[in-house]
Amino acid sequence: MNLSASEIRVLGCLLEKQRTTPDAYPLSLNALRLACNQSTNRDPVVEYDEAIIRDALHRLERRGYTRLASGAGSRTAKYRHLLAEALPMDSAEQAVMCVLMLRRAQTPGELKQRTERMHAFPDLTSVHATLDHLIERELVARLERRPGHKEERYLQLLQDQDEAQAEQAEPHSAYQWAEPAPPAAPARVDELEDLRERVERLEQEVAELRGAIRNPVYEHQQ
Repeated sequence: MNLSASEIRVLGCLLEKQRTTPDAYPLSLNALRLACNQSTNRDPVVEYDEAIIRDALHRLERRGYTRLASGAGSRTAKYRHLLAEALPMDSAEQAVMCVLMLRRAQTPGELKQRTERMHAFPDLTSVHATLDHLIERELVARLERRPGHKEERYLQLLQDQDEAQAEQAEPHSAYQWAEPAPPAAPARVDELEDLRERVERLEQEVAELRGAIRNPVYEHQQ
């Protein structure tokens, strides 16, 4: 599909927020900026300004992947994705594609854990079945197993492949300049993931509160 990194991030965030915070969807430009720049559930971590996001939205709209969703009386422009029309996928496929767009290459085990809020896979067999279907549709590719690793990784194919391969070559986010922390103990993985999801929800709530503060509505009774 040859989408740019910013287009992938914007499209992935729209899909994620539709599934995880439906009451806040469609997203305003500011809410979308906060979603793109989250420090949790994102790899790599980015710092997009509104100009980058607006440009990505315009390019996605020309491709038929997003559209303006604001009503006639709305004060704030809001945006939604059109993946259901452009690339029809079931709930499981959307969840897998969303995580791959926001976190780069993943193993089936990582996908099962990280799609939980969008689609609860009963087991790894169902994750593999979804991946196989996406591979048949040429939306996902299987990567070679890395030395010392038991599971293969999978990569979404919506992004320009030269750009995607360059990203995969980067071992850490551009904003992670410190030495990498040692891996968490297996018993704490679920706990850490729950904490990341709580932080994500708090970031979204803060974005909504900021929007409400900027556009207060007062009712005066005589």
